Amino acid sequence: MTNIVLQLSVEQQQKVKTTYASNKVDRNAPGVVFSAKLPDVAVTVYKSGKVMFQGNGAEREAAKFGEVALKSSEKQTSNQTIKTKGDQLPDNFAGMSVLGSDETGTGDYFGPITVAAVYVPRNKIELIQELGVKDSKMLTDAKMLEIAPSIKAACTHSILTLRNDKYNEIQSKGYSQGKIKALLHNQALKHVLNKMAPEKPEYILIDQFAERNTYYKHIQSQKEIVKENVLFSTKAEQLHVSVAAASILARYAFLTEMDKLSKKAGVELQKGASGIVDKMAAQIWLKHGEEFLHSISKWHFANTEKARVLVNKKRV
Repeated sequence: MTNIVLQLSVEQQQKVKTTYASNKVDRNAPGVVFSAKLPDVAVTVYKSGKVMFQGNGAEREAAKFGEVALKSSEKQTSNQTIKTKGDQLPDNFAGMSVLGSDETGTGDYFGPITVAAVYVPRNKIELIQELGVKDSKMLTDAKMLEIAPSIKAACTHSILTLRNDKYNEIQSKGYSQGKIKALLHNQALKHVLNKMAPEKPEYILIDQFAERNTYYKHIQSQKEIVKENVLFSTKAEQLHVSVAAASILARYAFLTEMDKLSKKAGVELQKGASGIVDKMAAQIWLKHGEEFLHSISKWHFANTEKARVLVNKKRV
């Protein structure tokens, strides 16, 4: 399914309303001021001035409102144009009702691992897109913090935050990060499925971080394992808006926890695991002690030993 979103002037919006007046339909969705339905395309005008053309005839109808408008359009990429690894997705997957999951924080020394799952049914896809949901790599942290509450209000979701003390405890028992992530994804998906029951998604899409067999091996000890209509794919944020929304909520939870930890540490904690992080860890170690650093970090990361070297140099 093709989705084209144009930002139109007041005059152009009026032209859209006049053009499709005979095809007008009633819509009570948030922010919608006009909606029309043609055999192969739906047209929706929002208070923001954005106009969405959704369906096989989207390009044809959008072209009626000028070449300049088309240049500013955003066309949803089809599954076939994105190079991914994982399962082959059904045709028109982007327009289906899908429960998606994603995680963040796995590569950051400071802060938690967060996992989110979000269900976006067919009738809410355009609303979620209108909120500005897209691949989180194309959004700033500030933008994700801004739109996350709207996603939470609009969609059935689950957000899990594995804080550092618990993460370090589990990791010290031999759990790999892959196993930890798999357990969190399965739990988040179960939460959403329970909330939305008896309704079921057409598919579940997990942003792939492990092969299917490896993923299910990680969670084989769980009493309830989500398996029905589950698909795995890399770059899943680009394949369905539900995963993009999940990625934003996971980032939102990560940033929220990082803000709390930064206040405790008395310094804005650096993201990632670079040399800058080594120096910051050493400074925190010297100021607050080893136990405190352990409580806000992923202790098994190489940054810990690098920070230890820096601390010992300071103490000599």
